[in-house]
Amino acid sequence: MPFRAPVRDIAFALRTLGHDDLIARAFPDLDGATVDAVLEAAGSFTSDVLAPLNRIGDLKGASCADGAVTAAPGFAQAYRAFAAGGWNSLSADPAFGGQGLPKAMELAVFEMTHAANMAFALCPMLTQGAVEALTLLGTERQKRLVLPRLVSGEWTGAMVLTESQAGTDLGALTTRADPDGQGGYRLTGQKIFITWGDHDAADNICHLVLARTPDAPPGVKGVSLFLASKYALNDDGTLGARNAFRPASIEHKLGIHGSPTCVMLYEGAQAELVGELGQGVAHMFVMMNAARVQVGVQGVGIAERAFQQALEYSQERRQGRAAWSADYPAAIYGHPDVRRTLMLMKAKTQAARAICLATGIAADLAHHAATEDERAQARARQELLTPIAKAWSTDVGVEVASLGVQVHGGMGFIEETGAAQHYRDARIAPIYEGTNGIQAMDLIGRKLRAADGGAMRALCAEMMGGAEDLAGSDDLQAMALRLVPAIRALGEATDWILAHGGAESLSGATAYLKLAGDVIGGWMLGRQALAAAGSDDPWLKGKEALARVYASQVLAQAPGLAEGVMAGAADLEATSAEALAG
Repeated sequence: MPFRAPVRDIAFALRTLGHDDLIARAFPDLDGATVDAVLEAAGSFTSDVLAPLNRIGDLKGASCADGAVTAAPGFAQAYRAFAAGGWNSLSADPAFGGQGLPKAMELAVFEMTHAANMAFALCPMLTQGAVEALTLLGTERQKRLVLPRLVSGEWTGAMVLTESQAGTDLGALTTRADPDGQGGYRLTGQKIFITWGDHDAADNICHLVLARTPDAPPGVKGVSLFLASKYALNDDGTLGARNAFRPASIEHKLGIHGSPTCVMLYEGAQAELVGELGQGVAHMFVMMNAARVQVGVQGVGIAERAFQQALEYSQERRQGRAAWSADYPAAIYGHPDVRRTLMLMKAKTQAARAICLATGIAADLAHHAATEDERAQARARQELLTPIAKAWSTDVGVEVASLGVQVHGGMGFIEETGAAQHYRDARIAPIYEGTNGIQAMDLIGRKLRAADGGAMRALCAEMMGGAEDLAGSDDLQAMALRLVPAIRALGEATDWILAHGGAESLSGATAYLKLAGDVIGGWMLGRQALAAAGSDDPWLKGKEALARVYASQVLAQAPGLAEGVMAGAADLEATSAEALAG
């Protein structure tokens, strides 16, 4: 089915999150009409250019031969159109050719890009991370020669971390960076899972590589970050000889077939240091944190795509008798469980979208708020929301894509309908850029404990105020009755996590992150419902209905989920692998 970019939903979400106030305070050259025009243009491009290539990328994929990768059919041309349209430079610093727009707007545009073609969107997504890293850490030469071309999209970036023996344990990597005697380095080693590590869509690819110098100490303190360009960089900005790294193969994956995930070989490749020696892992997290929110947006995008297809199928497929009419055979949308499923899919997608966009707005305020106190509060909110945006939203992406297959019934299990592709594509998002279990550990181990839980306590207080507003609306009192105990459950679980450490708290980390996402997402849906209250527009009235369904189906479970957070680790510790094996 044709994809329709959800421009109206995204614009409404931005408004209810305070985006208009943000641009009035910090982006005086921007106004609501311009925001709407950018979103409309992005919607047209993603719907008309990128979405038709999604199935082609899945069926044909990228290919690797003779040490070079060829992108999936149509992808290279689409990428050049993407760069030419300025979509790669939305929030980048104008000093390097960027447009200086809010991060929240960039995330909104990238949601549509991921929804239209997730495999394609990974290429510019990783380039954004490289832009952020070099903006903060790059040398003057790197900022002069490389950064403007990454911002424009003339060149692309790749994040090069993983090795087969190391995985998430970056301290165990073995790729070497040997000084070349001229101020540079030579990289030798093998990396795996390098997304868009090679392709023919741009003139050059800049790899940001983690490697270890010969005299470096063991562990993460011995890891540094290096820039390796596919072609040598001349001082006038032109490209020289081919560098000594190449793709050995591309991975055969469950999904995102249009994205070339490369095994890369570095055979004495010329490279230069980025940032400080021994600070590579800390520096890489500049890219990683940017990518984590973007991956959360991937979850939103794939959920939106799966929902749209399921909704359309539910109106076309006729079977059985409808519950609210005499139609026979009736469209399956008329069956209560199918409609409940679709409404839950839509509600969770909207909640995940709001969490991701709120993280972007917090990032904007962390840079642009008027006072240092406001900036610090926004930074704390951004840091708290980032692991939730990544993990909760990607879990929603998988869940909604799975429900989309379910709505299709047996036809969803057949590849020709396309529903299965969304599920296959979605399944990687909870894994890469730090698995969702790692996000949960980061949430309770670092982000929550900062200032003794101050950021979460402030958020819970704000949410409780929102619940009081809901209670004042006749149509939304039922949601308030679910939201208040859900917020209290989150507060109780927060106190328990803060009072416990080690395995006790780690055992409840994933449940805690889910609880936080469920409650924060419900609060944000409540804000949307309040903004829509009293309207006769069926689309706006639907916001109220979605909030009530979410409250009854999701928020009602929060107290029980909090009990799971606080269950402790005794049974986990006492249970051996042999006991599970039977």
